[in-house]
Amino acid sequence: MVQILDVMEKALTGLPLSENDYQLRRFAPKVQEKVREFKIKYDPENPVPNDNSLADDLFEAGLELLVDVGAYCMDSGRVISYTESEIRNALRNAPEKLEMGEGKDRKTFVPRKVGDRTKPWCLLGAAGGAVSADKAFATLMEGYAEIPEVDAITTPALTRVGGMRIRPRSPLEVLGAMRAAVLGREACNRAGRQGIPFMNTLSTAESAIALAAAMHPKYGLRPSDGFMIASMDPMKIDFDRLNKVTVALSMGAPIGMDFAPLMGGYSGGPEGTAVTTVASHLMGLLTLQTSYLIPFPLHLKYVSNSSRDMLWIISAMGQAISRNTHLLSLSLNYTAAGPATPMVLQETSASAISAVASGLSVESVGAAQNKYEDRMSPVEPRISGEVAHAVAGIKLQEANEIVKSLLKKYEKKLPDPPLGKTLWECWDSEKRRPTKEHSAVVRKFKKEMKDLGVELRPEE
Repeated sequence: MVQILDVMEKALTGLPLSENDYQLRRFAPKVQEKVREFKIKYDPENPVPNDNSLADDLFEAGLELLVDVGAYCMDSGRVISYTESEIRNALRNAPEKLEMGEGKDRKTFVPRKVGDRTKPWCLLGAAGGAVSADKAFATLMEGYAEIPEVDAITTPALTRVGGMRIRPRSPLEVLGAMRAAVLGREACNRAGRQGIPFMNTLSTAESAIALAAAMHPKYGLRPSDGFMIASMDPMKIDFDRLNKVTVALSMGAPIGMDFAPLMGGYSGGPEGTAVTTVASHLMGLLTLQTSYLIPFPLHLKYVSNSSRDMLWIISAMGQAISRNTHLLSLSLNYTAAGPATPMVLQETSASAISAVASGLSVESVGAAQNKYEDRMSPVEPRISGEVAHAVAGIKLQEANEIVKSLLKKYEKKLPDPPLGKTLWECWDSEKRRPTKEHSAVVRKFKKEMKDLGVELRPEE
């Protein structure tokens, strides 16, 4: 088995290469070579494909891509290479389930297959979206904890401490991470969900030192929380991320890797991006010693993954992973539209349906491209969870038709999506519920989904 010391040895002794050469001369050409070799073809008429040979070819193409190009360590300027034997051995020994959370909130995260009736694991919340103050952070966390379908929370990121904007790798980041852990646990306590895991670690803790500080028991993080660590596109890591891995492993905590191959970037079009997303699953399993994976391929122009080609990538790579491995993988969706709009609900639902039908679980939701402060609410992740549970067991053909119907409602708006409302404009923090206007949007949406054959809970 490849261990963290083996990864470090590879990072220090591997092929020396400049970052630019790795990206442009090694990685990008090989991606396109694999697309041609395996005849991977995007079909815009079927955003949720139903083709076992496509899924299996995608998996083999992704595995070969990792063998051919490896990962890249930015600090050492060297390629971290893996053999096919090392990759397949890691796949055989990957966790088949994870116990997450504490007490009555402790649940078992299991892998899924295409068309699986098993309810998907729902990691719901802000997906690392930025909030401007403690009040917004606590309000959101309490709202997320009250979602019936939530298995784990994906936390927001504090941007200020003591009125000062947080600077990476500064005492402000360390203080912000510690503060986020305390606020998050207090909010969950108020909702009666004391044991629920924070499975994206803490979005406020970007650096290893901030994460290590927040891991102190007095702040509330636990080994039963997930410790999510990001890689960079394409398949790049650095020593700071490996430091996070080392600390999390020392606690016996499960590690997740989130990664965002950019369609239109080094991977090229949808076919190459799907191959890269599969390869990145395998890279994370070895390089960051992951127990679960969080892919969120993004459209370079729209900075979301709800367009037709992105949904195809999610579905195709999901089928590749679920048919050929028992990896625990959650598809994270980013929407173009913001909260309290019909479009954001349509986007996140299309993404959830594509993922769940294809054998994945879900993380949701990065609303409004996840780039605006306080531009989120507890409603959008709740709807994602409801939809994800409602479509468990759906056939690929049926999912494809529903997704195409949803795309007709919003895809023309993707170049200029509605920004929506801020948390305080669409959520009543005292009553812990959406405003009347926001609720009306949700009720109308649920009626539309019922017409499409997806029955959701009646809205209050």
